[in-house]
Formats: sequence, C-alpha cells, structure tokens
Amino acid sequence: MSGNTDVVLYDHPGPRAKTRNAVLTVVFGLGLLALAYWIYVKFDEKGQWAAALWKPFLEGSTWTDYILPGLGHTLAAAAVAMVLSLIFGILFAVGRLSDHWWISYPAGAVVEFFRAVPLLLLIFFTFFGIPFITQQPMSIFWALVIGLTLYNGSVLAEAFRAGIRSVPSGQSEAGYAIGMRKSQVMKEILVPQAARAMLPVIVSQLVVLLKDTALGYIISYPELIQYGVNNVAANFGNVVQAAIVVAVIFIVVNSALTSLAGWLERRTRRSGRAPRAATAAPGVTDTGEAATATL
Repeated sequence: MSGNTDVVLYDHPGPRAKTRNAVLTVVFGLGLLALAYWIYVKFDEKGQWAAALWKPFLEGSTWTDYILPGLGHTLAAAAVAMVLSLIFGILFAVGRLSDHWWISYPAGAVVEFFRAVPLLLLIFFTFFGIPFITQQPMSIFWALVIGLTLYNGSVLAEAFRAGIRSVPSGQSEAGYAIGMRKSQVMKEILVPQAARAMLPVIVSQLVVLLKDTALGYIISYPELIQYGVNNVAANFGNVVQAAIVVAVIFIVVNSALTSLAGWLERRTRRSGRAPRAATAAPGVTDTGEAATATL
C-alpha cells in the first residue's frame, strides 16, 4: 500500500448534481425576485415611493446636519470600542489560560459574567450605575464604549482562547525547548497564530460591535439611527425612507470592514509563509544531500 494517500474532503459534483444545483439556484433567484417585487408593490400602494419622501436625501443639508454627524459618532464609538475589545479579549484569553488558578478563575468569571448579561443592560447600568457610585456624571460616549467593550471583549476572549488552544502543541514545546518563557511563547508564537486563525470570527464580532452602537439610543447617544432615522423622520415625515438609507449605509460600512479584514488576512498569510529555500551550495543538491561525484 502506498504511503502517499490522498484524502478527499470534497467530491466535485457530477452532471446530475450540477443540474440540480443550477435548478435550485434559478428557483431561489426567482423566489427572491418575487419577494422583492411584492415588497415594491406594497410600498407603492402606500405611496412610499413618492418623490417628495425621498427628496430630502438629495439635499446636502440632510446629510451635513443629520446623517454624516450620526455616522461620525457611530464610527468614533465603534473604533474606540474595537481597539479596547481586542485588548480586553487578548488579556482575558491569556488570563484564562494561566497556570495560576488565582488568575484563571477570576478571568473566567469576568468573561462568563459579561457574556451572560445583555449588552443593552450593560450600557444602561454603566451610564446610570457608575454615577450612582462615584457621584460624578457619566459621559454617554464612554458609557456606550464601556458597554460595548465589556460584552464584545468577553466574546473575543473566548475566540482567542479557542484559537490559542487550536495551535499545535509542538509550537509551544519548541519555544520552551529553546528557553523561552511562557509569556514569550504566548506573545511570539501562540497569539499571532491564533489571531490569524480566528480572523474571520474576530471580524464577524467587530461587525456585530459596529451594529450594536445603535443600542446607544437608550442613553441618547447621537449615533446614526438617532440622527439619520429619528431626527430626519421628525423633520420630513419619512421614517421608512430614512431607515432604508441608514440600512444601506450600514451595509456599505460593514462591507468595507469585511473587505479590509480580507485584505489583512491575505497579507498576513503572505507574510507568514516560510521563506524560499536558499540557493544550494556548490556540490549540494536541492534536498541537502551531497552530490555524488561521477567516477
């Protein structure tokens, strides 16, 4: 039996399977078109496509007074919360993997607690609870950011922990063999590989974080939905149209974030490749074996 066996993980579809997949694609495509047409008809019956309701979005003042300021506040809160959530996630993932119980147990308790509490309550308790304790007013910006960081950072901590555990044990053993401490093994070997492996999960959670900034509405944070939907609708009476425009903006921003993450993933994969083999020295073959002299 040959030692080089090929493991087939995916069978390419045959003619019948290709025909079936094509038919299903057409059926689902027609179904989506029918659904879109039905929505269009219902909106048309209610007069939601009237030009007067969409006209405000052709005016620069609508964008400069409402939509762009709301988008700026949303992106600002999301950007700060993303950075803090990544730091929180890495620190608590490493803490949960600590060999010292007095570090791993509290880290695990913190992560599980903030994963279990709804984000809306975290934002609410941060905004109203901290002033109750400190007797100082709480910034709505930092109340939202802290809530987003605690929840999403806890989710990312579990993602990082799973990623670190997925790295083959030989990687850390090799680090210990050359005299590296555990902190060095984590920093130089495990965490970078785990980050690359878990990048799709990390990006998905950051997209969720960006959308969750809308929950700042409960503490009157001037984010995109507050400004772009509520304020626009209050002035022009077009809540459905404003919601559609804001939804499209969220789709564009999240797509850009996903594309950026894809570019980073491709870049890290290229940089993580092993260097190309050096040119063989004279008298040595590509496999490292000495060339046999011709007699």
